[in-house]
Amino acid sequence: GIQLMGSGGGSVQAGGSLTLSCTASGASVEDTIIGWYRQAPGHECELVSTISPDGSTYYLASVKGRFTIVRDNGKNSVNLQLNSLRPDDTGVYYCAEGGVEAIEAYVREGRDPTSCQDSDFWGQGTQVTVSS
Repeated sequence: GIQLMGSGGGSVQAGGSLTLSCTASGASVEDTIIGWYRQAPGHECELVSTISPDGSTYYLASVKGRFTIVRDNGKNSVNLQLNSLRPDDTGVYYCAEGGVEAIEAYVREGRDPTSCQDSDFWGQGTQVTVSS
């Protein structure tokens, strides 16, 4: 199966930008849905954005217009461009194979999706800290 690793996080001031990268191995990002998730302190894991093999995208309402998900086929990666960052964007960002339907299947297996900690589903996370 595909293995994913997130990178590119950092600390920025409100209004700043970051680019996160989800690098894949073992399979092509072109052939599956790749999702970016995040977990803010004291909050549950939430789906931020996805990109499908046909190029269609999904964005969480609070990030629409500020974040852009792009697939880089040459590098077998999926990048998430974060612009106009706000303090409430702070959290650990993870990438995973799949979006809403994958989470639904995860729940049907009796697993708890409220934390992005399960390494069987989410890749290594990267910290994003936005200060006001």
